Amino acid sequence: MKTFNVPAYYRSQLISKVKEYRKLQDPRKKDRRPTAIDFGAVTWHIARHFGFCYGVENAIEIAFKAIDENPGKRIFLLSQMIHNPDVNRDLESHGVQFLQDTYGQQLIAFDGLTPEDVVVIPAFGAPLPLIDLLERKGITTAKYNTTCPFVERVWKKSEQIGETQHTIVIHGKYTHEETRSTFSRSVVHSNAVVVIKDLEEAKKLATYILGQKTQTEFESEFAGKFSEGFSIHEHFNKVGVINQTTMLATETTEIAEYIKHVMQQKFTQQAVNQFFADTRDTLCYATNENQDATLGLLDAPADLALVIGGYNSSNTSHLVELCERKFPTYFIASADEIKSQHEIHHFDYPSKTMRISTHFLPQKEKVNIIITSGASCPDSVLEAVVHKINSYYSTIKTTEAALATLTV
Repeated sequence: MKTFNVPAYYRSQLISKVKEYRKLQDPRKKDRRPTAIDFGAVTWHIARHFGFCYGVENAIEIAFKAIDENPGKRIFLLSQMIHNPDVNRDLESHGVQFLQDTYGQQLIAFDGLTPEDVVVIPAFGAPLPLIDLLERKGITTAKYNTTCPFVERVWKKSEQIGETQHTIVIHGKYTHEETRSTFSRSVVHSNAVVVIKDLEEAKKLATYILGQKTQTEFESEFAGKFSEGFSIHEHFNKVGVINQTTMLATETTEIAEYIKHVMQQKFTQQAVNQFFADTRDTLCYATNENQDATLGLLDAPADLALVIGGYNSSNTSHLVELCERKFPTYFIASADEIKSQHEIHHFDYPSKTMRISTHFLPQKEKVNIIITSGASCPDSVLEAVVHKINSYYSTIKTTEAALATLTV
């Protein structure tokens, strides 16, 4: 695996030791059990896989390369490079400005851009119309394009199934940068594209595939989520499912299998591969590994779960969703959200609101906590959370002593 030139302050001596230990114990990454590290009063159960993925480290390296290679020039990011507030604030501290927010709303007008400016494309990619706009202004976008290779793989798959006249169903969040970028490319290659966010929307889509509801109802129910000229009578004869790479992988698989079954209902006398394209290989390896590792956490004997990442991070939200199946779970951006041993501020993803919980740490002699982080969260942030919680207890081992206790 390639190593990237990422600022040292994103790294963590503690977490690096944990990862090194697991790499020696499980070089093939087959064991999804967490790593336990005993600090005395607190035992932490750390996910087998978490934190920066290949695409994020690649993006950070390219962004800082743009800063280093262009002294004195204005440097812009098209939008948030990744969904982590610490990394984005760090880039701003180096003079980088954001042209749009995470939802595509303009922060700085494109009219003021010149060919001398540098624009960095985020890891999620960018919609083709925006790429074209920048190129027309004389700004070369290829040099500092941080688009994740696994996102580009999804685009390639959409091109392949579009060329065979399949309608493309994107499992994603329509307002997410990556899904908007994928949608813009899918419409170039396919006659029809529609976005669904979950299995419930897949079931709603099935009523149109099977001809149970009307075109007018479709246009109302999926308003803003389908390509121009979409016809439920013409465009549900061949279908393929691709995904936003940060979605819950098991749900993407479930949606694909469900729609495949629906298409079998519709065309009972034909082989399924005539009207359904198998696109399971668009799932991101890092998303899969982090989600599998989080499922492995559910077997730990823990009192609570801490999940760390940006509040607009899709992949982190799904780790929260998994942990909530068993534990009281707190979604925090950093150690700053832990106000005291009695109070924590955490994000409720479904309602998009902050909540305050008190007495979140159990009053017992030995506390067990599971912890993981999203793919865009620096290891140093996770370490800071560990030390913040540890600071509330008087009988805490040194880091060196705790590292000697590492077990699986």
